[in-house]
Amino acid sequence: MSGHSKWSTIKHKKGAADAKRGKIFTKIIKEITLAARIGGGDVEGNSRLRQAVAAAKAENMPKDNIEKAIKKGTGELEGAAAYEEVVYEGYGPGGVAVLVEVMTDNKNRTVAEIRHIFSKHGGNLGENGCVSWMFEKKGSIIFSKDDADEDRLMEFALEAGAEDVVEHESEYEVITEPNTFEDVQSAMDAAEIKYLLAEIGMIPQNTVKLGEDKANQMLKLMEKMEDNDDVQNVYANFDISDEIMEKLS
Repeated sequence: MSGHSKWSTIKHKKGAADAKRGKIFTKIIKEITLAARIGGGDVEGNSRLRQAVAAAKAENMPKDNIEKAIKKGTGELEGAAAYEEVVYEGYGPGGVAVLVEVMTDNKNRTVAEIRHIFSKHGGNLGENGCVSWMFEKKGSIIFSKDDADEDRLMEFALEAGAEDVVEHESEYEVITEPNTFEDVQSAMDAAEIKYLLAEIGMIPQNTVKLGEDKANQMLKLMEKMEDNDDVQNVYANFDISDEIMEKLS
């Protein structure tokens, strides 16, 4: 399965661990605060904020935390750091393209940390634009084959405005344009078709297949990136077979 969907599924499983919950909450709160600062505190009128709040609810974040983050973003509460959004680009093991989205109050510190993670795990930080052309912003809703009937899934997804339904080794993936993502997700909820996760992110147009050694390096690089406090999202175009994934996990 390709990197964006496979890694998202791994993250989803990791996110269930209480040890990671504090870090997940921190990243979501930063996203809520910035979304409110940029687009205002009205959840219904601010799609980025609406998606961030939905992510918070999916992680069972307390309502009070969500409301405080929104108010910090709109200036109703003090204490919001002056975060800046930056995207770093580089290459992982085997020439895999990697996009790293960060939210930081100190770019010099962050870029040094990102460069170190790349170099320590068989990759290197690249120039702006070196890999971003390989990715497109899309909505992605992932279903286990055990939970979804392909024909029924395709019928509801395409009728709701999905762009495509892609079959992977053990999952189906519904791809949408960002502006139709919420409509398609709502249609899945209404049809009671259970999904593993749903998100808008950067999906690669092509993939790089990795053997076991490079796959192991690549997954360690992804994990270290995700563990960095300034990193919000990591996207990559690796392709690792389910067999290798099971062996490594």
